[in-house]
Amino acid sequence: MQTAEQLRYSPFDYEIHEDPYPTYARLREEAPVFRNDEIDFWALSRHEDVANAFRDSALFSSAMGVSLEPTATGPNAWRSMSFLAMDPPRHGLFRTIVSRGFTVRRITDMEPHILELTRQHLEPALEQGSFDFVADFAGKLPMDVLSEMIGFPASDRAEVRRLADLLVHREDGVFDVPKTGIDAAIELAKYFVEMIVTRRKSRTDDLLSALIDAETDGEALTDADIISFLFLIVVAGNETTAKLLANAWYWAWRNPDERRKPFDDPARIENWIDETLRFDGSSQMLARTLTDDVELHGVRLPKGGRALLLIGAANRDPRVFPDADRYDLDRDTSQMVSFGAGRHFCLGAPLARLEAKIALNELARRVKDYDIDEAGARRVHSVNVRGFESLPTAVVTR
Repeated sequence: MQTAEQLRYSPFDYEIHEDPYPTYARLREEAPVFRNDEIDFWALSRHEDVANAFRDSALFSSAMGVSLEPTATGPNAWRSMSFLAMDPPRHGLFRTIVSRGFTVRRITDMEPHILELTRQHLEPALEQGSFDFVADFAGKLPMDVLSEMIGFPASDRAEVRRLADLLVHREDGVFDVPKTGIDAAIELAKYFVEMIVTRRKSRTDDLLSALIDAETDGEALTDADIISFLFLIVVAGNETTAKLLANAWYWAWRNPDERRKPFDDPARIENWIDETLRFDGSSQMLARTLTDDVELHGVRLPKGGRALLLIGAANRDPRVFPDADRYDLDRDTSQMVSFGAGRHFCLGAPLARLEAKIALNELARRVKDYDIDEAGARRVHSVNVRGFESLPTAVVTR
């Protein structure tokens, strides 16, 4: 195992946010179980280890939270991460209740409206010719979709999106949620409470009303339960999908031969989505807490230790994905762990895929060619979300 001087890794480092993949490659080969003493965690980077850890929820517990920040860690981590920070049996009960309001039918029924929202944001951007792909399109669409689904009024969505962005931003050298993020969380919590009070008085045909009414075996969700779930989908559901869209747009631009495939054949849009999720996914890692001692690759991880499951590193493991550093829409991506695995497989994956499919299909249908001002592009600084804060682009429409 390499010493800290020979090989460094921290998800808080701004250099990692710019490009983690060379470090991931070294971790997989030199230190598949990497120790960071300063922040007190172990990092797993090989696909087999990450996938196995996701599936073994008894040994790799989520109950103490799935992030490293002290304010998001501990027995109350579920308050901001919902069932993502729960173990069985509570996880199963909570997920079952939430699923009643997050059904395939509800998602499928939204398809026409997702297309309408896509065109609503895309049309003015394309008319300009030059626009910020994130600020003018990718950053707006997922929040509007979620807001429609949950029941947030249109007048509130820009502010909810702004607060959600503040929640994921991390400051250089700070190993915790910054004050701006904490303040944003307080404001969002107040807003969620107001929305719940309103819906309890008068139901509407939206997810929030469904969550209030949902129950399993006589168990219903408390206000605290609903608030925690709203935090999860507003932050995770919005940020990861927005970053997926921009990552797909960026890597297709960097790889014009691959871009031609979905631009020439709409049936290849799903390949575009899947390879982007594998190659440069918006979710880079999740934390777990060990419930017992375990030995991996000759290294003992102690009970109570924090283990980072490096999704981004696992998805580039050449043991599973040949020529893994090549962006290839023809490859088999079925083994990727972008949405997790096992009990905690992402509940929002179908919605994220549907949004991305509709949005990228419209882009491929309307855009003949495009360019990106890479010098003007800016990445977000987040512990686990990877993507762009700004992506200036110029298009030639069909």
